[in-house]
Amino acid sequence: MVIPIARISDDTADLPLPSYATTGSAGMDVYAAIAEPMEIAPGAVALVPTGIAIALPHGYEAQVRSRSGLAARHGIFALNSPGTVDSDYRGEIRVILANFGAEAFRIQRGDRIAQVVVARYESVEWKELSSLDETKRGSGGFGSTGVALPEQRAQ
Repeated sequence: MVIPIARISDDTADLPLPSYATTGSAGMDVYAAIAEPMEIAPGAVALVPTGIAIALPHGYEAQVRSRSGLAARHGIFALNSPGTVDSDYRGEIRVILANFGAEAFRIQRGDRIAQVVVARYESVEWKELSSLDETKRGSGGFGSTGVALPEQRAQ
């Protein structure tokens, strides 16, 4: 699949376009398009520009996700994750990063700050009913099936 992409300005020509780190990667790394280093204090949230815009075909979205290494090592997460870039959006992709770590986190120009996964989606129509069919689980949620394996629950 080929997706049109544009740089927001000539000032980002030095930054790579989103790219896969390995041939088996589902997500493409996106890069910080900042002029000066940016620091995210513990507990703070920052909106980080990527310098790119894309034109997805109808029926596709780009999901913006955390990078596992940033999350595990530094407590840096992409909020609203996965964030959705809709097929009709043509503005700059920006990443909402939150610092859940204990120390300030410094972002440099060109740092890999998130990943983007392009995925197909379905548009639906709702059919309102007065009741839904019954299932074994029913309305049980939020831990109603427990944490133990099924055979351990029986004991």
